Amino acid sequence: MSRRSLSGLDASFLYLETPEQPMHVASLTLYTLPPAFAKAPKTGSKKFFQTMRSHLHGRIHLASLFTHVLAYAPFDLGHPNWEAADEIDLDYHIQRVTLPAPGTMRQLESAVAKAHAVLLDRSQPLWQFTMFDGLASGEIALYAKIHHAALDGQGGVVLASAILDLTAVPRVVPMPTKTERTPKADVTVGKMIGAAFSNTLAQYAKIVKSLPTVASAVKQAASPMLKKALDSKSVPMEFAPRTPFNVNITSERVFATATLSFDAVRAAARVLDASFNDGVLFICSSALRAYLKSHNALPRKSLVVAMPVSLREGSNKELNNQASMVLAQLGTHHGDARKRWNAVRASTTKVKDSLKSLKNVLPTDYPGLLAPLLMSRLNATVASTKLMERLPPIANLVISNVPGPQVPLYLAGAEMQTFYPVSIIVHGIALNITVQTYRGSVDFGILACKKAAPDIHKLATAMNGAFDELVALAEAESALSAERSAEAKNKAQPSHPQAKTVVARKQKTAKAKAPKKR
Repeated sequence: MSRRSLSGLDASFLYLETPEQPMHVASLTLYTLPPAFAKAPKTGSKKFFQTMRSHLHGRIHLASLFTHVLAYAPFDLGHPNWEAADEIDLDYHIQRVTLPAPGTMRQLESAVAKAHAVLLDRSQPLWQFTMFDGLASGEIALYAKIHHAALDGQGGVVLASAILDLTAVPRVVPMPTKTERTPKADVTVGKMIGAAFSNTLAQYAKIVKSLPTVASAVKQAASPMLKKALDSKSVPMEFAPRTPFNVNITSERVFATATLSFDAVRAAARVLDASFNDGVLFICSSALRAYLKSHNALPRKSLVVAMPVSLREGSNKELNNQASMVLAQLGTHHGDARKRWNAVRASTTKVKDSLKSLKNVLPTDYPGLLAPLLMSRLNATVASTKLMERLPPIANLVISNVPGPQVPLYLAGAEMQTFYPVSIIVHGIALNITVQTYRGSVDFGILACKKAAPDIHKLATAMNGAFDELVALAEAESALSAERSAEAKNKAQPSHPQAKTVVARKQKTAKAKAPKKR
């Protein structure tokens, strides 16, 4: 039986999970049915479901998370392992739901919110796909849910390449001819306990060895202000302002979507000499400002966003978590769009400069000895005491930007139209905005606790007005650049009629005064 230990970061998502705080990530993708199925609206989606089920069944061997289950260390002494499952229950993993009439997008979002609140069965491989039909548009939707212990956002893109195709005709994927397994009896309790201790010792050794490197990187990345504070033995900590999002969450979720033009957002950001991610953050900042202002809950200080950053190398195809988190200011306290934009740019610049030194040493693992017990107890204490509501918040929300393919993708012959992410919220941070780029679109997936933000669709609607603000800034910058260019050209070579006349007169006078040749 193949066996692989979870890293500390992967295992954390298991230890932190409760009924109120599920730790799975998902996507909501819309597809147009292949012509053969679209011709029969009433029966076509049902037939396509069977085709899709067969298609997925023939691909699950391409990614281990589809076929592996959790195996826990004895007495929770160490991180769990992944081991091959004896069988795969497709009735559990692949389901179909028909939406009631009229089949609106709002109904679909509500159904996804309810599905996202349900925990995955840990006795099964940690994934589940639900196909929704009954949409008025005639499209079908696929809600794909996978535990965060198994993969991160970038790993999800890798996973998508296993089950999706670049053409409407699915590629031929040969079935495995041999499955190598080790009998369960060969894995003794003693060996598992020994593995827990040896893994822990290895992690402690790695941490000790890396300390000089980490210290050096932190020292280089630290700002003069931080250095001064350290020298004076007084380290001030600046927290985020409190908002309606900084509360203990319940098990109920709300979900909303928004779509913008990828080319338009990128072009506007380029005109402003910034990155696409800066453009996305400004859009989120402006939308959040509008939303909170409408609720009389806009803080006087800037909102602080927690942003996952990928530590994955380009050639790394492992389906595990290789990420860390950074903080940035959103400038939401500025009513002027230009000042808000400048605040976002200044904050992201500082983050980028810091990551140059810290990216290679940010930890994605930690010792596993007793970690399940300690972290689970700590998590239960935080939830029961509502500690996150008592402590000053570190961040107000999470915003994640996952780059995706710009070419059409297909599932069993159906063409994917949108790719909305559905992520995670936690106690103290009840709002998550995850962005996925796909075939010319920027698809926003907005998830929140229903108690904290029941009308989250208003935030999704505000994204359009925020996008208009970004475009207006870019247009103003273009006009200003054109004006500066014209002024520079005029200084170099006057083009105004009156200016030409003045120059001609000066030249004529200078010629008349010049000494004549004899």
